[in-house]
Amino acid sequence: MKRCLMAGVACAGMMVAALGWAQEQLDDYAQQLPLELSGEGPWYRLDIPMALHFAANYGDLRDLRVFNGEGQALAYALVAGQGEARASQQEHRVKWFPLYAGEGDDHAVPSLRVQRGTGGTLIELLDEPAQAKPAVLRGWLLDASAVDDSLVQLQLDWSGPQEGFQRFTIEASDDLKSWRPWGTGQLARLSFADERVEQRHVELPGQKARYLRLLWQNPEQAPQLTAASLRSQRTETAPAPLVWSQTLAATHAANGEYHWHLPKGLPLQRMQVELSQPNSLAPVRVSGRSEEKTSWQPLAQGLLYRLPESGDEIVQDELTLPGWPVQQLRVQVDERGGGLGRDPQIKVALRASQLVFLQRGSPPYRLALGRANVQSAALPLTTLIPGYQPQRLQQLGSAEVQLPAADALVQKQSAAPKQDWRRWGLWLVLLLGVGLLAAMAFSVSRRPSTE
Repeated sequence: MKRCLMAGVACAGMMVAALGWAQEQLDDYAQQLPLELSGEGPWYRLDIPMALHFAANYGDLRDLRVFNGEGQALAYALVAGQGEARASQQEHRVKWFPLYAGEGDDHAVPSLRVQRGTGGTLIELLDEPAQAKPAVLRGWLLDASAVDDSLVQLQLDWSGPQEGFQRFTIEASDDLKSWRPWGTGQLARLSFADERVEQRHVELPGQKARYLRLLWQNPEQAPQLTAASLRSQRTETAPAPLVWSQTLAATHAANGEYHWHLPKGLPLQRMQVELSQPNSLAPVRVSGRSEEKTSWQPLAQGLLYRLPESGDEIVQDELTLPGWPVQQLRVQVDERGGGLGRDPQIKVALRASQLVFLQRGSPPYRLALGRANVQSAALPLTTLIPGYQPQRLQQLGSAEVQLPAADALVQKQSAAPKQDWRRWGLWLVLLLGVGLLAAMAFSVSRRPSTE
């Protein structure tokens, strides 16, 4: 029994040692770059430069880590750059037309005739039959056909002795036949002594419509409008920010065909071709592939030029790429336009991304990358920062990585064999532990019963 207990303790010790051996260490990574922190923590964000994309072992940055001075790996998240949405508003003065209905008929809607032409839209209220009841003002029709964007606010002004609150329904239409509800509105005008309180704005749902119909819930309170305006909103999304590489020299150039080889496959978004000579004109086709033996896939085509115009110079030297992961690029030039002159250089760009990490422990803090056979340890940003809101990202402290010279920041595969030995050693320890436990179980099962 004592022997079995000692064997169990030894097995547990091997398991604990194996787990400790499996923890990541700074020396497991080929590149170790110092970080400088500024601003308020404990969360910091780092704009990842293209040099780190080139130096990492994987295009998705799964081998990226942050370590503190104690050698502990810190929690982090990777954030892809997002296009910024920009909203602009504009106010439009619009025409309004009274809507009459028979007295006592609160739900009647008058007949309209609409005629559209090149000069605009003509809206005519048809006369009521002679036997119709005396007409009362039921509401107003607003012509928003000249507004192309979404409607977000209505503003009215009126004359008359009416004071208090006025409630009305809002309906929208594009053809004056089919109407859809847009909720209700309320106006207010209150006065006492020399003080006055007014509410002339009504929020709209942010949708498009050519016509608005305002029907007062109490027709006797429908005021005489003196002004009506609509506020529209246009939302434009700016392109996601890009991160650019340094200039890259061609690895092959012959007969108007140029090749470039990247350290790994990357989802490229744009390419810039150097036009070193004035008066350059070159129709080009760009293709790419992820491996040496695969076929070339077309990525883009266009016209590159650097030409004079009105005493100035116009340059078109960029092409948009589809964002597929490619490691090799090929540019084929139609030399009937004169070609690109000497062997051109290019810059490539991909979607910018940020690293956000939670500071813990003491400095120095280091960014590590360049490790084979590793999985990503990134957390979702909402997990890393509880209660995260998008506007909070720009409020985080900032980190800056100190990059060595460009020729020194290259991939190193020396860490890969080391990791292979560590991985096999870990499996060996685990298998020995399992074997020892199996031997203990077999020994106990063979022992004769004492009963």
